[in-house]
Amino acid sequence: CSGETYSISQPPTCCRCSHRTTCSVSEPIGDLARWSEFQKPMPGISLFSLVPQDFDIAGHFDPMIPDAECLKIVHEILSELKLGDFLIKMPWEDVRSEMVGEKGLSPEAADRIGEYVRLHGGLDLIEQLLQDPTLSQNKLAKEGLGDMKLLFEYLTLFGITRQICFDLSLARGLDYYTGVIFEAVLVQQENEHVEEPVSVGSVAGGGRYDGLVGMFDPKGRKVPCVGVSIGIERIFSIMEQRVKASGEKVRTTETQVLVATPHKHLLGARLKLISELWDAGIKAEMLYKKDPKLLKQLQYCEDTGIPLVAIIGEQELTDGVVKLRVVTTREEVRITFYTRIQKSRLSHSCRSCVCLALEQGD
Repeated sequence: CSGETYSISQPPTCCRCSHRTTCSVSEPIGDLARWSEFQKPMPGISLFSLVPQDFDIAGHFDPMIPDAECLKIVHEILSELKLGDFLIKMPWEDVRSEMVGEKGLSPEAADRIGEYVRLHGGLDLIEQLLQDPTLSQNKLAKEGLGDMKLLFEYLTLFGITRQICFDLSLARGLDYYTGVIFEAVLVQQENEHVEEPVSVGSVAGGGRYDGLVGMFDPKGRKVPCVGVSIGIERIFSIMEQRVKASGEKVRTTETQVLVATPHKHLLGARLKLISELWDAGIKAEMLYKKDPKLLKQLQYCEDTGIPLVAIIGEQELTDGVVKLRVVTTREEVRITFYTRIQKSRLSHSCRSCVCLALEQGD
């Protein structure tokens, strides 16, 4: 889109100016308003908002180390969310059309630029461009390619180059970028559950903006910065559409264990057991009723995605055990819990069962 603002980057930038900070890491999040000439639900220019999460590194550091960390963060987030493959890409045809039709560049000049812009690849491409007789005579080109080579060497050490592509056609809508820029887009894949591909544009983007602090600083001090913005709303949109299409149930809680009972008058036993689990660092909860029905408790686990139930009834109290049940498979194991050592066993068993339940749920 065009006319983008940097309001999400402005607060930490102003903070660095007012406090004269020359080295910092910030993670701002908030609403961001942008306008676009290409999305017009009504006549004129449309305004729309989105919620990005930024990660920025500011300070004087050796080249490409912070940049590589930003890309590592994007890779880790998108991989953990299991959204599918993601790559940097932008169609050259769209760029060529704008250069010729809107900027007045001759088709011949655009085609000469296109010989380079069409290229995309990894470290091998950068090595090839460094040997190019035309580019090798250009100081800025050599410096830029040298930085990209260094960046890819760091990305190789991070082990993420498979999903990172050097794309000469990439362009960002903001004019304050001064160095490397990057954008993450999802690669559409055929899925038996999804009839139509989900298309929401890029899900992350950013780059180096070494001059932005100087724009706000009264003395024009320059503080090198690099950052990335994660499109939270766009990612949620993808996840929501895919879940609806596949019919999968989504965990709506981080709770690992529900403490339940099949009998009445056992609230005290449940409170004692859940306290032990909390003290052991296990995320546990129970229904806030004195005598809930077991079926309702189990149904609550299924509805919210809690993987494990710790069942304590009259027989379990007599035997000094807790019955741990995996919700999805209904597999059960009985664990003793009264002594300090046995409480430790209970905690260990709960953790093991939680891991097993989550693996089976996947």
